[in-house]
Amino acid sequence: MDHSTARTLLTILMYAGVGIFLLPYAAGKASNAPRLMLLGGIIAVVCGLWRCYLTDGD
Repeated sequence: MDHSTARTLLTILMYAGVGIFLLPYAAGKASNAPRLMLLGGIIAVVCGLWRCYLTDGD
């Protein structure tokens, strides 16, 4: 996979993680909020760090 393709894919996944994190606020459902916030936070942080690692030499 090319670096630019990986960077684009990780950026999309990072923002998807932020969207999952904010989903309980938009939906107004508090029952799944802790799990969704934890999952979204983990996805956003891991994809963001991995994106920074892959684009370090560019």
